[in-house]
Amino acid sequence: MFWFQEAAHGATEAAEHAEEATHHSPIIVQLVNHYFGEAALEFELKYTKPIWDKVLGAFGTTPEAAFGPYTAENAIPWYTVMFFIACILSVAIIWILKGKLSESEPGGGQQTLEVSVLAVRSMIEDIIGPHGLKYFPVVMTFAVLILVSNLMGLFPLFMSPTAATSVTFALGLSSFLYYNFIGIKENGLFRHLKHFAGPIWWIAPLIFPIELISNFIRPFSLGIRLFGNLFADEKVLETVANLAPPYTQWLVPLPLMGLSVFVALVQTFVFILLSQLYLSEVSHAPHDAHGAHGEEFNQEDEFIAPVLT
Repeated sequence: MFWFQEAAHGATEAAEHAEEATHHSPIIVQLVNHYFGEAALEFELKYTKPIWDKVLGAFGTTPEAAFGPYTAENAIPWYTVMFFIACILSVAIIWILKGKLSESEPGGGQQTLEVSVLAVRSMIEDIIGPHGLKYFPVVMTFAVLILVSNLMGLFPLFMSPTAATSVTFALGLSSFLYYNFIGIKENGLFRHLKHFAGPIWWIAPLIFPIELISNFIRPFSLGIRLFGNLFADEKVLETVANLAPPYTQWLVPLPLMGLSVFVALVQTFVFILLSQLYLSEVSHAPHDAHGAHGEEFNQEDEFIAPVLT
């Protein structure tokens, strides 16, 4: 009974946060809901709300208590709009920085991309191994998308979508599904599950459930870590800005912007670092029949070499 009361209290707080976000949502979110909110609301009431009624009803609460009232004004959440914009911005920024590729006279944007690519490549080679370069597109996509999402909150008319648990949990779940898919694809389902049992057979019954639970917790730990730091950073800026308005609203937060950029970079680094560590657990270099004679596996270089050429 106490657990249900705690759940209801948490749902009430979530609804309050949702209502607050609706009132303070950027103008672009309000415009999106103005034009598409009615259609989205009809879809939710017809398809998704009945499902949430059954799921949340089992815990003694309702979708309205958890997500706030169903209205056309909040039918499309702010973080959905912001994340969609982050995807567009990520592609646009890369296209702008890329410019006209040149081997003899690379521009500043091209050099920035090359440094970023080489840094992520080096991480993959050190953590996973040379064979892990085939995962470069996914890892680099995570890096660019999360960094852009983290930095969006520093600009007017935008909010950081990674300051919402729905987005960070989705990113964590994407990483979780991807590395488990790689593990099953490369090792087969049985061998993928077998690695959770460890190398010592007589303690496998104890190790297996612990490792399995730890594996299922990973998407939540990734999501909470990313959300917590971005949310705390925004709250610190908001608190400082409201200490003595209007003076603190313009002058004091400016020095803290550097800290916000640092937090955005660190959280991006941590997310892709952990994702690579998880990949390294399930992906192994292919066994070459001639490996004993000193031949090396370099197929990944052929895959990644054309990235900026």
